[in-house]
Amino acid sequence: MIGRIIDETCRREHGRILAALIRQVGDFDLAEDALQDAYARALQAWPSQGIPERPGGWLTLVARRAALDRLKRQRDVALDDVTEPALDPAPDAAAEAAEYSGVEDERLRLIFTCCHPALNQPAQVALTLRTLCGLTTREIARAFLEPEPTTAQRIVRAKQKIRAAGIPYAVPPRDALPERVEAVLAVLYLIFNEGYAATEGDALVRTAIAEEAIRLARVVAALLPAHPEAGALLGLMLLHHARRATRTDAAGALVPLERQDRGAWDRAMIAEGAARLDASIAAGARGPYAVQAAIAALHAQAPTAAATDWPQIAALYRRLLALHPSPVVELNAAVALAMATEPARGLEWIARLEAGGALAAYHLLPAARAELERRAGQVKPARASYARALALVRHPAERRYLEARLRELADG
Repeated sequence: MIGRIIDETCRREHGRILAALIRQVGDFDLAEDALQDAYARALQAWPSQGIPERPGGWLTLVARRAALDRLKRQRDVALDDVTEPALDPAPDAAAEAAEYSGVEDERLRLIFTCCHPALNQPAQVALTLRTLCGLTTREIARAFLEPEPTTAQRIVRAKQKIRAAGIPYAVPPRDALPERVEAVLAVLYLIFNEGYAATEGDALVRTAIAEEAIRLARVVAALLPAHPEAGALLGLMLLHHARRATRTDAAGALVPLERQDRGAWDRAMIAEGAARLDASIAAGARGPYAVQAAIAALHAQAPTAAATDWPQIAALYRRLLALHPSPVVELNAAVALAMATEPARGLEWIARLEAGGALAAYHLLPAARAELERRAGQVKPARASYARALALVRHPAERRYLEARLRELADG
C-alpha cells in the first residue's frame, strides 16, 4: 500500500519537483540525483512515520536538501553559504491558477529548455520525457521504437550539450516563440501518447501522464493564441482522453473503439475537444494535429460504431499521409480504407507495408491484418496473424485483447 502511494506520488509530482530543482541548482543530473535521494528517503520513512499530509511538498523539501548536500560535497562549501530559494510545498489555489498564465510555470520553462533548437528533435523529446514525466530510458526507447542504449546516449548527450552551451532555463521571448513551438508540440504529443497508451506497466492508460500533457497543452495554447495548431493538439488530446474510462475492461484487457461503451464517454470533454478543433480550424490550422483531431472527432461524435463516417476518415488519413508520411500512418490509412470500402482493399495495402519491412517489429501490423482477415471471413489466416501479433506485443492489456480475439476465432 505504502509502496503504491509512493510510486503514484512520485509519478504525479516528478515534473513539478524536478523542474523547480533544475531552476535552483542549474544542473539536470544533480537535480535528478537529488530527487532520487528523496524517493529513497520516502521509502525508508513513510512506512514507519506515516504518509505526510502533503507528500509532494515533503519530497520537494527533502530533494532540495539532498541537492544542497550534493553541492556541498562537490564544491566543498558550507550549507550556510548556499542560498536556498523559497519554495512553497503546497501552493494555494491562487498560486495554482497563476501557473496557467504561462510563463510562471516551472514545467513550461523545462519544456522550452529541453526543446532548445541547439538540440535535435529526438533529443528534445527524449530529454523532456525523462525529466518532466520521469519516464525510464526503457519506456522512452519503446516510444521511439529504438534500442535502449541509443536512447540512453541521446539523453546523456542532450544534457551535456545544454551544460556546454549554457542554454538558459527560461521561456523564450514572445517574438521567438513561434519558431520553438513545433518541437514543444511534438514533445507534448509524445507525452500524451505515453499516458494514452502506456509502453510499460500493467495499466494501458496512465491517466496522470495524459492529464499532465493536457494541462501543459492548455498552457502552451494560451501562450500561443496565434499558433492554431497548438489548440488543435489540445483538442486532439481531449477527444482521445474522453474515452479513457472505457478503453480497458474489468480484467485490464484493451477494449477496441468499436466495442467501447459510448454512454460512458466524457461528453463534456468531447464537446470541449470539438470546440477547440473548430476554433483552431477557423484560425487557420491545417497541420497534422488538426487532421488527427478531425479524425478523433468523427469517432467520438458517431452515435454508434456502425454510424462512423469511414469515407471521411479515409479521406482525412490521405490528407495526413501528405502532411506526415510514415508507415504507421499508412497502416491506419489502410484500415480506414478497408472500413470505408472492403477488407480486401486494406489487406492489399498492408501487404505492401509488410514487403517494405519498416513495421516488421510492430505488433499492430499483424493485428490489423488479422482483424481485416476476420472481417473477410478468412478464419485460418486471421488466426495465424493474431499469433504473429502475440509474438510481438509487449503490453499486457493488448496481449489480453489479442488472446481473447484468438479464442473467439477458435471457438467459432
